[in-house]
Amino acid sequence: MLVRDPVHGDIELDREESEILDCPEMQRLRAIKQLGTAYLVYPGCTHSRFEHSLGTMAVAKRIISALERCGRSVSADIRKVISITALLHDVTHIPFGHTFEDERKIFARHDKGSRIKYFLRRDGALGQVLNHTGLLPEVEGMLSGRVNDWRSQIVSSALDADLLDYLRRDAYMAGLAQTYDERVFQHFRVVDNGLVLVLVKHNMDRPDVKSEIIHLLRLRYYLTERVYFHHAKVISGAMISKALELALQHGLEEHDLLTLGDHTLFEHLKRLGDEHNPRITDLTTAVETRRLFKRAYVLTGESLTQAERADLIHKYHSDRTSRAALEAEIAAAAQLDPAQIIVYCPEDRTFREAAIPVLTKDGVRKLNAPFPPPPEDIAQLERQYQRLWRFYVFAPEEHKEKVKLVCREIFSIPSEHC
Repeated sequence: MLVRDPVHGDIELDREESEILDCPEMQRLRAIKQLGTAYLVYPGCTHSRFEHSLGTMAVAKRIISALERCGRSVSADIRKVISITALLHDVTHIPFGHTFEDERKIFARHDKGSRIKYFLRRDGALGQVLNHTGLLPEVEGMLSGRVNDWRSQIVSSALDADLLDYLRRDAYMAGLAQTYDERVFQHFRVVDNGLVLVLVKHNMDRPDVKSEIIHLLRLRYYLTERVYFHHAKVISGAMISKALELALQHGLEEHDLLTLGDHTLFEHLKRLGDEHNPRITDLTTAVETRRLFKRAYVLTGESLTQAERADLIHKYHSDRTSRAALEAEIAAAAQLDPAQIIVYCPEDRTFREAAIPVLTKDGVRKLNAPFPPPPEDIAQLERQYQRLWRFYVFAPEEHKEKVKLVCREIFSIPSEHC
């Protein structure tokens, strides 16, 4: 089976991969946008987790082929397990998953807990196909993280097939003229059962390879700054999260989202809103029609010490109860409904991709390891990444000035946003 992809060209699937792709569990991913509400900022960003899954499998196969060209023996079964794992790596995703899981901490991460067992259950279509191949235990072990060696690292690590697909795909769909060089595939190796990038040849460091990796990391930062953390994407995602949090009070459960796509989640939320709480419908409809809340109050590292920022994160990132209490306090002071106030406090930004394992003349180390010191470019990128952190309070446009004054009283710090 051949599938034509706008990023990688023709992607070839064998019979078993085609059967997996045709399972309802995989077809559901067509209805889940890869970048959530980024389409409200970049209209082309309507690509789904379905095509990203195909692309990740294609990249995983390229990495395997690169390893084989360098003398690594890869059996047909191992190749099959890696390819299928790459194809399935996002099968447990729910609509707006990263927003609900990582940013608002409403649910556990998609790759943890019981979701893998649910989607790979033996009485489901996908589980039956995998069981027929005889590879179900190995694939489940890879997806769950129980297997952690070069095989799983091709799919999930600091520099993996997942990253190499979404960097190129997200930039292309956003209309940003950014990509990385194909040469990166030439430098993958397996050392001590781990996947690394080789920065040395004939016992001499390769500055050209290091430069290519740094370029790739700059692309990751560029997309993070321009797309992933664009304020309108953050606001719209927070509004959907707020609607979801209200819906959870009226019987919605995480399990209900496992069969939904973006659109059907919106419809589900509006039905609950019409039955129980009109604020759920208001928030969902506002996102659909792009009538977004505004930034009423903003704090960054420019206004806060490291300790103050850590205190905000501790109180309002993972603790939904504390966050809801603060939203209610601000709303009461501003004489608004609590559903009209959204506190957004992300975790401290860490540039995970800077920890790529690399082989140098001194052995294997992380690219950003302190000894020997990393390239200044890497340290600078890590500092820039940390500076992307923002503490926000969002409110309807007509109330933002009032909310700004209330927040200034509560936090005793002026907003950095005019």
